[in-house]
Amino acid sequence: MTTSDEKGMRTPPVVSKDEWDAAREKLLVKEKEQTHARDALAAERRRMPWMAVQTDYVFEGPNGKIGFLDLFDGRRQLIVYRAFYEPGVFGWPEHACRGCSLVADQVAHLAHLNARDTTLVFVSRAPQEDIARLKQRMGWEIPWFTLTDRFDADFGVDEWHGTNVFFRDGERVFRTYFLNNRGDEQMGNTWNYLDITPLGRQELWEDSPEGYPQTPTYKWWNWHDSYVDDAPPDRKWVEISDAGEAAFRAESAKKK
Repeated sequence: MTTSDEKGMRTPPVVSKDEWDAAREKLLVKEKEQTHARDALAAERRRMPWMAVQTDYVFEGPNGKIGFLDLFDGRRQLIVYRAFYEPGVFGWPEHACRGCSLVADQVAHLAHLNARDTTLVFVSRAPQEDIARLKQRMGWEIPWFTLTDRFDADFGVDEWHGTNVFFRDGERVFRTYFLNNRGDEQMGNTWNYLDITPLGRQELWEDSPEGYPQTPTYKWWNWHDSYVDDAPPDRKWVEISDAGEAAFRAESAKKK
């Protein structure tokens, strides 16, 4: 029997615990199918062809002008989100675009991406002094640079927001992926950012091309203030994560 709340909404039926558990298990089958399909899509994304970037674009940062390679901050992977904060954008100069601001509010602590050899930056056409003021007001710590040339036009983000992904091989740079429109809705979460990079999450369970870097699942996780480059996984965390995974596998096996 459907019910209505005090505002007239036709809400779903109220059922017993057993009926609720059965409904949840039924939906869970489809949710797991969606998760596996997402994993397969990420594996296909890691096999997409790359496009060489021939131009050394110039950006303005807190310490002056820098080249495109500098955006990588020494890492191999770079994710660039084009945020609209500039004259003509609703909210200027106190605020950036409401949608872009919502994206910025979702961004997880960057230490986790950095630990997977990945840098995330935002770019806009606003001057650095305005960007610094905005970041302080909104509590954002995302590296945020000023566009100075055709970068936005060349990569499809001159008139609309979008996320571009790049890979650095020494001095060579390649564009590996791009998403925009509703694709940007999923971004902010560490896992979703890693899933759009060419190297992925870099965990053993992933279907990646031969030779791609991969480490045991969960073992690289750390508190965001405790990552140390090239440090081996903490032994205690290895024990805890192994026990947790074993319990998870055992529980899943019982349900089959």
